[in-house]
Amino acid sequence: MLPATLICLLNAALVLAQSRQQISLNSVSSFNTQSLPGTSFQLPRADNLSVSVALCSGNKGSSSTRFFLTNASTVDDPGPEGGTDVFELNMKDGLGVFSGIFTNGGILAIDKEDNERLSFQIAASDNGPLHETLDRLPLFGDTTANQALLFSPPFGQVPISDPRYPNYTLAVPGLDMPSPPSSSPNFTLVVAETSASTPLTSMQQTACMISSQKTSGSIVNESSWPRDSDGWRTQWILNGLTAQTNYTAYVIQDNVKLSGPIYFTTKSAAFNCPLVASLPYCPRVSYAIPLSTPQTDLAIYDSTNLPSEISTPLIGYLRNFTTSLTTFACGRDYYSPLKSCADCQREYQNWLCAISFPRCGETSTTAGNSRSRKRQDGPAQAAFMTPALTTQTSGVDPRNPNFPVFNSSYELLLPCIETCFSADRACPSFLGFGCPDANFNAAKTYGVGYIDGVDSDMEGEGMTGTAQDRYGNVWCNAGEVNDLA
Repeated sequence: MLPATLICLLNAALVLAQSRQQISLNSVSSFNTQSLPGTSFQLPRADNLSVSVALCSGNKGSSSTRFFLTNASTVDDPGPEGGTDVFELNMKDGLGVFSGIFTNGGILAIDKEDNERLSFQIAASDNGPLHETLDRLPLFGDTTANQALLFSPPFGQVPISDPRYPNYTLAVPGLDMPSPPSSSPNFTLVVAETSASTPLTSMQQTACMISSQKTSGSIVNESSWPRDSDGWRTQWILNGLTAQTNYTAYVIQDNVKLSGPIYFTTKSAAFNCPLVASLPYCPRVSYAIPLSTPQTDLAIYDSTNLPSEISTPLIGYLRNFTTSLTTFACGRDYYSPLKSCADCQREYQNWLCAISFPRCGETSTTAGNSRSRKRQDGPAQAAFMTPALTTQTSGVDPRNPNFPVFNSSYELLLPCIETCFSADRACPSFLGFGCPDANFNAAKTYGVGYIDGVDSDMEGEGMTGTAQDRYGNVWCNAGEVNDLA
């Protein structure tokens, strides 16, 4: 017969195990330290289990609560005393993740101060952590004095069709757009003034924390849009922002994954250019253009209200180019081992749209254009760069003759010369496509030296290495942005 003391200990352990709340597999559970069902939780069984804890209150580094777990059946109460089978979650900016083998389940225990009020979430998954900080950032489109155009990280590929022998048919750009994916993540946009008394970046960097904050301005339109080769994105139009104000933006995916932050600044009250977006024939065009503001509910231009004097010739150019391109044996006789006719068509479309829709910019009144860049051959170098802006006088014929004369002076953000080089590299020589020399007069019509160096075609070796960064600096109009630094 077992000693009475041992029997009591076994009974106590059994009662403790039965009192623990079970964490369900592949779901999220929310708790508060002031009303916990206990100080430990039973973890589910899985050969490869990811356990994540997200803090949903407080600022970064403010919590003294610690989380310990074990996958050993011999440990009843994992805690600070440690042990060979006890692991502490490393909480970074409010998020901790642990992955391991939990064939027989496990225990997650909380070590907290008695007076700390803390809300948090626990999730256990056999398909990677549910809580996550995403590597892909939201994308900044552009702003006016009181509007902003923003995009989620990409979530679904846009189908790309390369012609194959004997069918050399290329899709003709027009007013049609591809069908969106049958399912998409649930994205939530959160925007707040960067100079707020409690800025978003000082809070716990978790989805549950950021999603509980109020968004500045109002979201007046939300839609799915195939903006670039990265794929489909959720597109938001915000109204009611304050002129010349710095904002911080995050995107929450499926209530548990956090993307961001990125930053942007609204234009001055004197900025007169409205936004344009949602053009099927120019899906990457999503910025301010020199036209009078449309009298519509959203006060932006799209395919339904853009003047036909602009859209009709542009679609004609794209169709004529496609016709000329398909005189080449696109499907079988490649002119390059790396590029096809479909690549040429896409790069030409990107270039034509970037130069056909002049982009309004504005000289920054802050020091936000300072940029540090580490070159391959040396340490990081800080420099103050100004974007490729050129002043356009009121009443002067616009760069695109299909645009009406704009009766207001504005600053034109020049296209990145790389849009021209990309089309030149992708297209067959018989088309006669060419670009100005970066060492001579190219800077008159293009932004030169921002992405690639003037004397080098190595991508990323220019002054900034990218067309725009996560801090709202836009150096030249690239049309397509694949890298945010």
